[in-house]
Amino acid sequence: MLRAHSFRWWLLLPVLVLGLAACGAPATTQQPAAQPTAAPAQPTTAPPSAKKPTIKLAENPWTGSQVNVAVAKLLLKDKLGYPVEVVTVDENAQWPAIAKGELSASLEVWPSGHVNDVKQYIDEQKVVENLGPLGPVGKIGWYVPKYVVDAHPELATWEGFKKPELAKLFATAETGDKGQFLAGDPSWVQYDDQIIKNLGLDLQVVVAGSEEAILAALDSAYSRKSPVLFYFWTPHSIHAKYELVEVKLPPYSKECYDKASAGGVSCDYPPDDLFKVNWPGLKDQAPEAYSLLKNFNYTTQDQIEMIADVELHGKSVDEAAQAWIDKHPDKWQPWLSK
Repeated sequence: MLRAHSFRWWLLLPVLVLGLAACGAPATTQQPAAQPTAAPAQPTTAPPSAKKPTIKLAENPWTGSQVNVAVAKLLLKDKLGYPVEVVTVDENAQWPAIAKGELSASLEVWPSGHVNDVKQYIDEQKVVENLGPLGPVGKIGWYVPKYVVDAHPELATWEGFKKPELAKLFATAETGDKGQFLAGDPSWVQYDDQIIKNLGLDLQVVVAGSEEAILAALDSAYSRKSPVLFYFWTPHSIHAKYELVEVKLPPYSKECYDKASAGGVSCDYPPDDLFKVNWPGLKDQAPEAYSLLKNFNYTTQDQIEMIADVELHGKSVDEAAQAWIDKHPDKWQPWLSK
């Protein structure tokens, strides 16, 4: 992700992540009035089958990815009888593993962070398949608490940070006279060093190291009403907990991001339509599982519902996923159709 990417978001996917519009329910054939009995109902739970292969799902280190995987795991096991293994893996490292069939699928890819992977593994080598949209739209960005903008309206946009006296409000012992920009896990897709340098901002990137570390820093800053500038994304439950303002950066453009390899990014992160990928052999090896994962699609709000259950209401990832499954059979039942 970005996370969010790690546009994780975006990004959140962001989540993300994964609210998607469910596929249409299969049509039913009306029974003739004279028919004495209805066809037996399909069992709601499938028994595990030793003949079915293990489905290995990539779980990336952000909550949106985790709830996506939990929903898929529970449905694959309980409704289709597949054994499932959840593999925690970096979003960049998952691509060669999927290409080799060591992983079956990943359910939340932030496209803006994986342009080269898509080109290499999907378009050119054709060893990874695009499994279709997840549904949620993710967005990575720079955020400050609303109380910062209330006190200094100029900081709602990047131009405000060009003023040394305002950038210095975010200074820490680690950054000296420069303002601190708090980044996430180093493995996430992040161009903040480039953006800061190319826009001439008096800021210094400090790596928090994880989503949890960023949230801890935000909690601490909020408790003291102190300034904090940090990398984050939507969809995420934190936007329901705190009033945050996304700092307006120069608009995203493809031309801007084409300069990334040369260190030339100087614009905002793009919105990300989150999507899924899989090992191409999955379709033949486990056609029912492939069909479910291909149909797997819900809305941003669906994903946020589960993320909030985990991050704000204290549920485990599996508990949040099961609660969503119990509440929304109309959304996931069509995923079981071919």
